[in-house]
Order: sequence, then structure tokens, then C-alpha cells
Amino acid sequence: MENKIYVVGMGPGDEQMMTAQAIHVLDESEVIIGYKVYIDLLGERFSDKELLSGVMKKEVERCELAFEKANEGKKVAIICSGDAGVYGMASLMLEIGQRYEDIDVEIIPGITAATSGAAVLGAPLNHDFCVISLSDLLTPWEKIEKRLVAAIEGDFAIAIYNPSSRKRHDYLKRACEIMLSHCDGNRACGIVENIGRNQTKSKTMTLDELKDTEVNMFTTVFIGNSETVIQDGKLITKRGYLSE
Repeated sequence: MENKIYVVGMGPGDEQMMTAQAIHVLDESEVIIGYKVYIDLLGERFSDKELLSGVMKKEVERCELAFEKANEGKKVAIICSGDAGVYGMASLMLEIGQRYEDIDVEIIPGITAATSGAAVLGAPLNHDFCVISLSDLLTPWEKIEKRLVAAIEGDFAIAIYNPSSRKRHDYLKRACEIMLSHCDGNRACGIVENIGRNQTKSKTMTLDELKDTEVNMFTTVFIGNSETVIQDGKLITKRGYLSE
């Protein structure tokens, strides 16, 4: 296929936390398309490219723009924070790509907030874990609630994305109350804000304490499983190598 679009996971945005493959693809691209915040995070390195940005809730339009530019013979990259296949644009690009048989879509993986945030806190996801978003923009809250219950009852460690926004300021509190009805309030937890960016902040706490903690849309929340402990300020989910 002559025309190709790369869907690039750019990690938190800092070049040091991008994969070598992601940087290579962006260097080779003529057009880079993405949400304005992500375009700004690229900095000066890619300022010589044709940079096309958009706003939230215009994802379909950005994806279609990528195919239009590829049809013009341009080398195109569409960027996502974290990993493009984790709450990113990968699936939408592949869906829309069915209408463009002469354009190939390749997904370039990136470091997602679950793993980069876990590294800041220690090792909270070192056993079976799941990732749940609290955003009900595309997923009904009833389904999110079922997933929270299933995760706690299955004793998974949990990484929570999109825990709060201006319109959803109490969603993390609601999620904690749901989980507290199925587990002990002393469950080890942690939060990381602005992962891999300036002013990264992290804190460990219990689930009871998390319930009343204020977070924002740049925060990733970690709920341990029943074996997770807080040790020297680190969140550690044990694999079971050491006998008690």
C-alpha cells in the first residue's frame, strides 16, 4: 500500500518517555495531527511539520482529516497520549480505515499511564490487574459500576483513568463507595498526578482516605488488591515469591 498513517502513542509527552519507534515515525512524518494539548507537548522538535490540532469531542473529524492528508500523498501521524490502543484513537482509526482500502494504518505503541504511574508509586500492578475509566462520556455509568464491582470481587489491582473532571467532580468518591461495599477500607491505594511531566506528584493512602481525596483529569488512581501493601511510601503488590 502506497499511503500509510501511523497512530502513535506518545506516552506522557516527554521525549524521554517516548519509544524510539514513536520518535522515528514522527521524524519521518510530514503531517502530525492530534488534540491541541498533545501537539503542544511535542515541543520544538517537530515544529517543522504540518501540525494540525483539534479539540475534545472532535475525534472523528481528526481521524477523517488524517485519511484526507494521506490521500494527498502525505506521510501522516496521528498522536495520542499514553498508548494509542488504551482509550486512544487506534480502534476509531481502524474502523474508519475500512472506507479507505488503499491506505494502511499502523499502530505504534506507547507508555500508558497505568505503567508509567505504577513506576512512580512502586509496583502496584505487579500481579493481575485491570484498567477502568470513570468517564461516562461513551460508557454508561451502570456499566462502569459493574466493572468496578467485578474487579474488586475478582481481587484485581486496578488502575483508574479519568477519575474526575469539572462535570464529574464526585465520580471517584462514588467509585470508592462502590468498592468499599465489597472490600475493606484499609485497602492500599495511591495516586499520581502529571505523570512524566513537570510537577509530578504522588501519594499513597487507604481506600477510606482515597474516597475523600480531590483529584483532577491529569491524575491516575491505583487501587491495590488484598495483598498490596504500603512499604516505605511505595505501593507494592506482591507476586508471592517470598514465603511468609
